[in-house]
Amino acid sequence: MIGAIIGDVVGSIYEFDNHKSKNFNFFKKDSTFTDDTVMTVAVADFLLDEMGNPGAARFISYLHKWYTKYPEMTYGAKFGQWIKQFDKLDYTKYKPYNSFGNGAAMKVSPIADSIHSLQFALNNAKAITEITHNHPEGIKGAQATASAIHLARSKSKAYILRYIEKEFGYDLSPTVDELRKTYQYNETCQGTVPEAIICFLESTDFEDAIRNAISIGGDSDTLACITGGIAEAFYQDIPEWILKETINRLPNDIKAVLKDFYVEVYFHYPKIAGSLSKLL
Repeated sequence: MIGAIIGDVVGSIYEFDNHKSKNFNFFKKDSTFTDDTVMTVAVADFLLDEMGNPGAARFISYLHKWYTKYPEMTYGAKFGQWIKQFDKLDYTKYKPYNSFGNGAAMKVSPIADSIHSLQFALNNAKAITEITHNHPEGIKGAQATASAIHLARSKSKAYILRYIEKEFGYDLSPTVDELRKTYQYNETCQGTVPEAIICFLESTDFEDAIRNAISIGGDSDTLACITGGIAEAFYQDIPEWILKETINRLPNDIKAVLKDFYVEVYFHYPKIAGSLSKLL
């Protein structure tokens, strides 16, 4: 989860000012969290609270709760219209809007981080995604991201590549250098998730994965958010200076959810959780 948030913060200033190189300032004065972090935290908050009905209406209430905390973020147009209706509409009256936007994939890291079974990761990613992004490509993007994160904790990059290509049909053959020359801004799952996974697969450590993601351009915050979630799971280590710079840019309510969440997932992320416990 923190890996996804880091990717979002780092990518925030490059989304509309793409930097086609790995040589860039990781953090700048204006680097900040975006809607990607807010919705990721909403998912984590939902998972932490086991009281009450675990169904769709309660999940929407958490999305709406965090949206109302940070309504000024640049939410996707369709999602913004959809979530705002719950200012007046009962949560049980929801209807999905058949989206395959990459917002389906950017918020699933808490699902994969907290689950022991690959099948549960796939099932839960689908369950929370189809409430909004019920297009097959939206669900596929969320499941591919969740499964990549889950597998990254125990499997090799070669295994992850084969699994994603076989199960989801994504072409992971382009290199980062090739993407840097050809990739263009894209807000769809099918035009973001494969590229994010490639940026992880070609990386040498967590920081390098984020640099890969920023360097190909496109929807930088969301792309790096997805890459960061997978890289965290695989490398199990994030430099302390990156954690500090990120935490310093987060408000207290988000930090509180992070603190509680990493207590719950300590078994999966002992080193990162230990570092966060000292910073939060």
